[in-house]
Amino acid sequence: MQVSVETTSPIERRVTVQVPAQEVDSSVDERLRDTARRVRLNGFRSGHVPMTVVRQRFGRDVRNEVVDEVMRQHYVRAISEQALNPAGYPAIEATVNEAGRDLEFVATLEVYPSIDLTLPEGVEVERPQAEITDADVDEMIETLRKQNAQWQDVEHAAADGDQITFDFQGYLGEEPFEGGSAEGHQLVLGSGNFIPGFEDQMVGVAPGEQREVRVTFPEDYQAEHLAGQEALFRTTTHSVQSQQLPEIDHEFMTRFGVEDGDMARFREEVRNNMERELKNAVDNRVRQQLIDALKAGNEVLVPSALLSQEVEGLKRQAAQQFGLGEDFDVSQLPDELFADQARGRVEVGLLLAEVVSHFELDADDDEIRAFIEEQAGQYENPEQVVEHYMGNEQMKNQVKSAVLERKAVDALLEKASVVEAPMSYQEALQAAQQQGEAEQEETGQA
Repeated sequence: MQVSVETTSPIERRVTVQVPAQEVDSSVDERLRDTARRVRLNGFRSGHVPMTVVRQRFGRDVRNEVVDEVMRQHYVRAISEQALNPAGYPAIEATVNEAGRDLEFVATLEVYPSIDLTLPEGVEVERPQAEITDADVDEMIETLRKQNAQWQDVEHAAADGDQITFDFQGYLGEEPFEGGSAEGHQLVLGSGNFIPGFEDQMVGVAPGEQREVRVTFPEDYQAEHLAGQEALFRTTTHSVQSQQLPEIDHEFMTRFGVEDGDMARFREEVRNNMERELKNAVDNRVRQQLIDALKAGNEVLVPSALLSQEVEGLKRQAAQQFGLGEDFDVSQLPDELFADQARGRVEVGLLLAEVVSHFELDADDDEIRAFIEEQAGQYENPEQVVEHYMGNEQMKNQVKSAVLERKAVDALLEKASVVEAPMSYQEALQAAQQQGEAEQEETGQA
């Protein structure tokens, strides 16, 4: 086998491979002899079909099968010998494919980019410093009550915080406008989910009441034909409901895994979950700042194969998130909706992999198990979760990647200048959320 490699771009290679004719032709002959032993043709006894007939009837198909196999096998050998690291499947084309002549084929492939890593040494990183107070726990318990509240019909006029069920039709002048109507729409007054000014004018509405509401659409409204326009909404309210919060009793605490209904144990469980959420928020904020600095200092070429894989993954996530069902054809979703976010993810993955290599990082089973135990604390049977992951090699490798990413971020953090930023619990969560939203805006996915 002879191999030559041409660099056609920083991440593309053109590999030309020649395979001796004898190797291919002998494999074709052997496959044809095997075919002759098995084939049944009219006018010939089984196993007694002349080779000339077999070659005439099956020669082309057999040679194509053999050549496909030979090209795949020799491609793998070629990239191994040439120490190429492909970032996806190649495009393989036979350029010489004739009996008696050396087989020649060309494989065009992308390789993982070579990154001359620049570490963000000395970059200033803000790390939130927050403690969870008893008042924070009280507020979280109230949030849990609201999340588990029931809506009950009331006869009084709607107030802020009440939920109304109503029909509406919107008009520009005297003409109804597209998308400006609904029946049985539910709205919590004061939630800010409707056009500015609309909810304020619906305060005081009673069941069965018809009311007209005049609003002006914001100048930056997403529907351009409505932006800045004055509109009239004619509404009919069917019901008003008030939120009934559950009591913090044995039944309520049982929903959160505190079977004995002990208040101190319940508060401890709530605090533990909050501590976990706070740690994740702080870690994510620090991580994102380091990654932003890493990306700013390193230009990365993204192989199209990796980009396509990530786009497909994001499509599947979107389909699942919006409940489109397992049978939904994700190819219906346009690639451009996910391309920027996918590119950002691939860039980060390649850079962190380079950091792992630079610092020669690794993760053993004890570290992998500890990571799983940390994440499994939120589940009802954490021991089962740990054993499930540790017993599945594919899932275990996924966790190992997460452990290595954390180690890479820690290694970058050691090179950074950390500034502690005192915050409340809620401020720390909001800071992490705002940073995540900013990152989504940069990738066009906000």
